[in-house]
Amino acid sequence: LAAAVAGHAAFDSNGVVSESIAGAGYFRLCAEGRQPNCVVDGDTIWYGGVKIRLADIDTPEVFSPKCASEAALGRQATERLLALINAGPFEVVPGSRDEDRYGRKLRTIERNGRSLGDALIAEGLARPWDGARRSWCG
Repeated sequence: LAAAVAGHAAFDSNGVVSESIAGAGYFRLCAEGRQPNCVVDGDTIWYGGVKIRLADIDTPEVFSPKCASEAALGRQATERLLALINAGPFEVVPGSRDEDRYGRKLRTIERNGRSLGDALIAEGLARPWDGARRSWCG
C-alpha cells in the first residue's frame, strides 16, 4: 500500500486498501463532470479515480428518488458531504468487506477519528447503514 500523496488516494493493483490512508484534496460534484475527486451523492465519492461507497451510512437517492422529498433531502446530503470532505484532511478507512455488489469500495471517511457519516446522521441527512434498504418517502 502506497501512501496518499498530494490529495490522491493510492490503491494497490486490485484497488484494495488494506489499511487507513490519509487524504485531502479539493472535491467537486461529479455532476460538474467526472473528476478524480468528486462527490456523486450523499454516500458515494470518487477519490483518486476509485469509486467509494461510505460503508457506514445510507442517504436518500438523487438519481432515482421515489418522491420529491427524497430528491430534496438527497441533494442536501450530497452538498453537505461535499462541504464536510472539503473541510480538511481525512482518512479513508477500510471495513470488513472490500466491495459492494456494484464494485464500489466500501470505506468510512474519518476526520479526527470520527466518521463524516456521523455528522450526516446527526443532521438528519443520513441513517446508519444496516444492510436494509428503506424508503425515504412518507
